[in-house]
Amino acid sequence: MSATVSHALRWWAKERSGQDALVVGDDSLTYRELEHWTSRIARRLGELGVEPGDRVGVVGLNSMQWAAAALGIVKYGAILVPLNNRFKRRELAGILEDMTPALVLGDEAFAEVIDGLSAGDGRTVTFAPLSSLDELREGEPDDFRRDRDPADPMIIMMTSGSTGRPKGVVYTNAGLLGMMFEWSLMEETIRPGVRIFLPTPFAFAPGTVWGLMRAITFGGTLVFQQRFDPAEAVRLLEKHAVHVSLGGPMVYEQMAKTAEFETAVFPHLRTAITGGARVDIELLEKWMAKGLPIRQLYGMSEVGGITTATSAPDAFDHPDTCGRGGIFSEFKVIRPDGTECDPGEQGEIVSRGPGVMAGYWNAPEQTAATLRDGWVHGSDAGVVTEDGRLKFVDRVKDIIISGGINISPAEIESVIAAIAGVEEVVVLGARDEKYGEVPAAVVRLADGATTVDEVLEVCRRELADFKIPRFVIARDTPLPRLAHGKLNKVEIRDEYCDLADRFEPVAAKAAS
Repeated sequence: MSATVSHALRWWAKERSGQDALVVGDDSLTYRELEHWTSRIARRLGELGVEPGDRVGVVGLNSMQWAAAALGIVKYGAILVPLNNRFKRRELAGILEDMTPALVLGDEAFAEVIDGLSAGDGRTVTFAPLSSLDELREGEPDDFRRDRDPADPMIIMMTSGSTGRPKGVVYTNAGLLGMMFEWSLMEETIRPGVRIFLPTPFAFAPGTVWGLMRAITFGGTLVFQQRFDPAEAVRLLEKHAVHVSLGGPMVYEQMAKTAEFETAVFPHLRTAITGGARVDIELLEKWMAKGLPIRQLYGMSEVGGITTATSAPDAFDHPDTCGRGGIFSEFKVIRPDGTECDPGEQGEIVSRGPGVMAGYWNAPEQTAATLRDGWVHGSDAGVVTEDGRLKFVDRVKDIIISGGINISPAEIESVIAAIAGVEEVVVLGARDEKYGEVPAAVVRLADGATTVDEVLEVCRRELADFKIPRFVIARDTPLPRLAHGKLNKVEIRDEYCDLADRFEPVAAKAAS
């Protein structure tokens, strides 16, 4: 059948053969060039022993080779497995055992990292450098084609790892195209020829799905960076008259701090939907002055990345909500017994839509626990407002239960993060003999800008007694983050798992 991203690439290679499909730095690829290069890559995969349906990993910095390899893999009919280039050998070993890849394509630096690792089925992982694909960039025109059922697995996207060992989320062409087409009905900018800017890694859903695959599906141009450079990012938005920008709040914060931002003009930029962290009103104001509303989303890898996002008109008036859903995507907030919560009542967020995963790779029990009657249960807590907007509260797994009372770390983090001089904050649960656990805040403070006592004073002023952190731990190094900018809660929890034994409580009366 023809409803695949590969068929879209073939179409645009005929209709817009000379238009740039990919741009990075001074390098660019037209649709004609990309179609032929990816066809040659598909044939090379067959020569290397890859069969349709096999998994093929790709690991490395953003590059033309990475993007062409990904498209060549899905064109061949194999399953693309993007791998986090920040993973160490141990982390990659676990994933490769689960995925049993026929091949891993990667930057040269990963040859030694992957050398000798097990593919999980008795074989050793076969590695080939992405640079070996350079010789295929030029050559005779090639129009490789292999029809695939749009319902077959196309991509296995690893979950971020923010709550535990990564799981493989299975996407199909049918699911991704359905999701993309839904958003094209709601976003005026998502049209043929759309210009998309991607400063973040290909290795995650925003990069591979909402960046690369969406640009190719709509005959657009993807402008990307190998590594995020905020000043250069601002220049690229202007230079390429970008319509859609991707990235978490941190990306927009860093761009707004550059000298280039002060004089930049973005007349074409219309869409910036972000998630993974709160968006400050001050940041909204800076970008709104440039004509761009930054809009909050709610989504998970298991639903293709986005279930709902606030509309452009609502971005400033309702910055703490995530919209009312999509045309075909919907959410609800439910109680433990499965009944729907009343407006304002906190419960678990469940969602469904065309982008819902086919399941987790080789994990039927986890799939059944997460995907029930078509609804994805993601362990996130939220409320629905009286007018139907979703307000994200916190991950259910992150909730601190102190003396039988649920405490949201995100709420405490929001209060502390707003204090001048607080550069980073994360709130964890600390063991407590009386209450089971109490809140503990780990903060990185700017030199001389504020103190732990001042942080506590604000908390006492802004929060109920039981929410005031019993511990406030000053840290002089950045908190660990995942590749796409979210805090690495697993690593942070491991580092501070015994904080109640290592640190003195600074606000004992807060929990009494």
